[in-house]
Amino acid sequence: MDDIVTDKCVLIVEDEPLIRVDAVDMVEDEGFPVCAAPNAAKALAILETRDDIGILFTDIDMPGEMDGLELARTVRKRWPHIAIIIVSGHTQLSDAQVPKGGEFFSKPYLRATILKALHRADARVGD
Repeated sequence: MDDIVTDKCVLIVEDEPLIRVDAVDMVEDEGFPVCAAPNAAKALAILETRDDIGILFTDIDMPGEMDGLELARTVRKRWPHIAIIIVSGHTQLSDAQVPKGGEFFSKPYLRATILKALHRADARVGD
């Protein structure tokens, strides 16, 4: 898809470089603007400097002082307008563990499933 579907940027947070590049390509191919970070600390630095982030797409298992679930909880508190999508290949979350309004998917996930979640999130974020 070549048309931009939204002006809200998707922040992808993934520590594995190949998975991060694949996620960036998938989201950009769908028409979303994208920025990416390899860990929660860099993601927070991006969030502090940009006001166009509309969706957080984060893995849970990452090195550093904060994992992706704690990042998602921090984003929900500090930037409640940002939609949240959490993924993990190692951790299973119950609905109660996912920040309010967020969605969780196990890896490996289906591309179509994530793209549908991105569009649902984008519709919730609005302009």
